[in-house]
Amino acid sequence: MHTIDMINLLNPHFWPYFLYGAFVVALAFYVRATIGFGSGLISVSLLSLMFPIKEVVPVVLILDLAGSILLGAYDFAHIRFKELTWLFPGSIIGLIIGTFILANTDAQNITRFLGVFIISYVIYAVSFKPEKLPIIRKFWAFPLGMLAGIIGSLYGGGGPPLVAYLQLRRIEKRSFRATFQVIALLDNILRVFTYLSVGLLNLKLFEISLSLIPFAGLGLFGGNKLHMKISNETFMRLTLLFLFLIGVKYLI
Repeated sequence: MHTIDMINLLNPHFWPYFLYGAFVVALAFYVRATIGFGSGLISVSLLSLMFPIKEVVPVVLILDLAGSILLGAYDFAHIRFKELTWLFPGSIIGLIIGTFILANTDAQNITRFLGVFIISYVIYAVSFKPEKLPIIRKFWAFPLGMLAGIIGSLYGGGGPPLVAYLQLRRIEKRSFRATFQVIALLDNILRVFTYLSVGLLNLKLFEISLSLIPFAGLGLFGGNKLHMKISNETFMRLTLLFLFLIGVKYLI
């Protein structure tokens, strides 16, 4: 593992690591802008191959926070605020429950359950044509939001249940992306305060995050171009494909 020191820019060993990090971040946020989520999973998975996980997670958190702000502002007019009425309270309760679970049980069994849940949903969703996918009632926002909060506190990203809810509400691609950013933003803000309180986020990691934000922006720009071109059906297929990959990762 290699720790990046932003002060030592003249060190020739610095640049290969930095360029690797920049490429991963650009790729992750290209996916984020295209389908609305996934940047955290990609970034943490690939960056942790080269850097300590305790540094990677806080850095990615700051990048995700910036990405949520940028995409949320860009898509502000498309946010479905009514969908957030029960999603957010549910996610807060789930965050508390997940923290308790993390402190008192073996999260590995929960990881496998999550993988089965995600893959089961994907199989269910692909059995329908996108326009025929059943529409669920807003009542489901609370339990799925709570599940997202639990997953978020355990693994740093509660995207899958939120994706399932927004898909089953039959929300078109841009409103899907916009609404997802609001939940992600609120979650990221809570996690920033949590990380600061326990010393996981410091000035050095914040500087690293700032140095990578331009590459996140580049990825968002390219991904947004693709997002605007693809159809709602293609968008849904891409989100299901990514969910399937997440499910497989949790099962392995």
